[in-house]
This record gives sequence, structure tokens and C-alpha cells, in this order.
Amino acid sequence: MKLYHTSNVVVPEPDILHSRNYLEFGRGFYLTPLESQARDYGQRFIRRGEPAIMNVYQLTDDMPDAKRKVFPAYDGEWLDYITACRKGLLHEQYDIIEGGIADDQVFDTVDLYLQGTYSREQALDQLQWKKPNHQLCIASQTVLDKYLHFIESITL
Repeated sequence: MKLYHTSNVVVPEPDILHSRNYLEFGRGFYLTPLESQARDYGQRFIRRGEPAIMNVYQLTDDMPDAKRKVFPAYDGEWLDYITACRKGLLHEQYDIIEGGIADDQVFDTVDLYLQGTYSREQALDQLQWKKPNHQLCIASQTVLDKYLHFIESITL
């Protein structure tokens, strides 16, 4: 599977060490299979006057020792998982987590839920109308080293 990670630097050897805490799927290296999403993300760097570099990788299809979790929709399970990750309380640890990204509109709903303004039911009602973008978080350095292979970097 071809994956993309946009940054302001070339990242030939990704690591978990430089990841931030309390992200949607916890600490890890975040990628997307959607080239258009990676290019759009690059606009954040360009607006700040920084270089926007789209790093391209190949993820090995057969990973028998990797524990994987896929969230196909913005549903209760997804909401519970990202809420726990944002609070630093992980449910179950996975090597690879896939699912919808909390973009600006989705983040607003999740934030209102975390603040207690929205109930769980209200948040899920709002989320059901959102079409998920797609992200993949590799939360294991072993999986990064063993199965993710750098192909190239492209300046946007």
C-alpha cells in the first residue's frame, strides 16, 4: 500500500520518538493513503512560509506480527478510542490504527463532547453526517522499521 506523510522536512526514517502525545490514535507516525489529502495538508506549511514536503512510502501488505485496528466510520467505538487517546488513556494498544481523521469540523464536535457541551448521543448524531478522510497511525517502531519503506520525497 502506498502511503503519504506531509511535513516540512524529508523523513526517510520515521520514528515514534518525534510524535506528539494525545493525538487521535495516540502517539505514532501518521500517514494517509490519499495523495490529495497529503497535498492539501501541505498547504498548512506553505501558509506559514515553510517548505511542504510530501514523503512517499510503501507499506508491506503481509504483516503477520502486527496488531491492527480499523475504524470504518465515525461511530461510538471510534469516538471512545480517540477520546481515550486525547486524554492519554489508551484502551488497547495496537501497532497500526486506521480510520477517520478529526479534521476541523470533526474536531469541533469531538472538542464539544470532551468539554461536556455535547452528550455522547449528540456527538454521534453530528458525526454521522461527516464523510471520513483517511489516516493510518503506525504506533510501533518495530512495524515502522520492518514494514514501512521510504520511496521518495516531493516538494509541494
